[in-house]
Amino acid sequence: MAISMKEITLVELAKGARQASLQLASASTEQKNQALLCMANLMVENQQALIDTNAKDLVYGKEKGLSPAMLERLALTPERIASTADGLREVASFDDPVGEISETATRPSGIEVSRMRIPLGVILMIYESRPNVTADAASLCLKSGNAIILRGGSEAFNSNQAIVALWYQALEEVGLPTSSVQLVPTTDREAVGELLRMDEWIDLVIPRGGEGLIRSVAEQSRIPVIKHFKGVCNLYIDESADLNMATELAINSKISRPSVCNSLENLLVHQSVAEHVLPSLIEKLKTHNVEVRGCERTRQIVPDVIEATEADWYEEYVDFILAIRVVDDMDMAIDHINRYGSLHTETIVTKDESKSNEFLHRVNSSCVMVNASTRFNDGGQLGLGAEIGISTTKLHAFGPMGLRELTTQKFIVKGNGEIRT
Repeated sequence: MAISMKEITLVELAKGARQASLQLASASTEQKNQALLCMANLMVENQQALIDTNAKDLVYGKEKGLSPAMLERLALTPERIASTADGLREVASFDDPVGEISETATRPSGIEVSRMRIPLGVILMIYESRPNVTADAASLCLKSGNAIILRGGSEAFNSNQAIVALWYQALEEVGLPTSSVQLVPTTDREAVGELLRMDEWIDLVIPRGGEGLIRSVAEQSRIPVIKHFKGVCNLYIDESADLNMATELAINSKISRPSVCNSLENLLVHQSVAEHVLPSLIEKLKTHNVEVRGCERTRQIVPDVIEATEADWYEEYVDFILAIRVVDDMDMAIDHINRYGSLHTETIVTKDESKSNEFLHRVNSSCVMVNASTRFNDGGQLGLGAEIGISTTKLHAFGPMGLRELTTQKFIVKGNGEIRT
């Protein structure tokens, strides 16, 4: 399933993407949907070949010393391939945002002013592990009329090649340019720096991975960058919380997939309920092999907890580790979130509606929840379909980025000979 790719320079790659983006901008919804459905079928039909190719990357990842959490991200399983195919079909079922007309108004001069939604153009996606992103990101770009250049990590190079080869087949099948979805044909890190200087051809960069990768991209790029440095997610158990619910939400937020960015890292507990909930909660966490680190007040309640340091509150563990802090009240919890959080996902567990409303208004992260697991901050769970990433900066998108977040709007004006006086 290796790609038969001719030798191509990075400039030719970027120019090809620009040309493809011009064609995609006027492609019909039906044609784009056909490509998505064709790709979904190809992934299912080629499931075993994808898994066999992915096995080479898993061997390389182990040799490279990737952590178990990162290897879990790297793996392609039948379930993950089926889920990815379902995501492609779901994106095909969504309304096409391109060409949508809104905010129409007739001005005193007589002109009619509207706004039309249009693609951004060419997206450069830089990411680590998770080869399913190769399918997910391309699906969203295709449906929203954008061309995409994919630059995955060296640990997933074989898997990414195999998936992009299927994209080529799907695009050819429906008559769309294969340069709509391209993989950077090298793992050389210098290639990234060269691409980040191509602001003439590339419109937006979306890095997805560790904080070091994202900061490096942001520092080098001449092109606007969607930033998501960390996923330091917090869950606050209020004094009025249902403690059984709080326990289940904390455990699910931490253990369902600790390797992803919406996994819980800091648990904040109101002092009045700490003694009631922490002993049993920590015991349950330990049965799931979660290492618990706690503040002094936490350790007074459960003495065998590891002492948390100042650095722990800032840490995105991406592992079975959780830091716990007992707080005086909601004000202290919010102060903690504002100081140590990363504007990603925060949850309050409470029965007090006034407290929940206050939390929703005062906490300004990209996703703020009441009585729900942090794991719901995900494009699919929030109704966007497969997401291309989560932005923790407020321009131009904030939170999970789906189809609409991969478009912008232009003004369109209709007149009948009006002139400006």
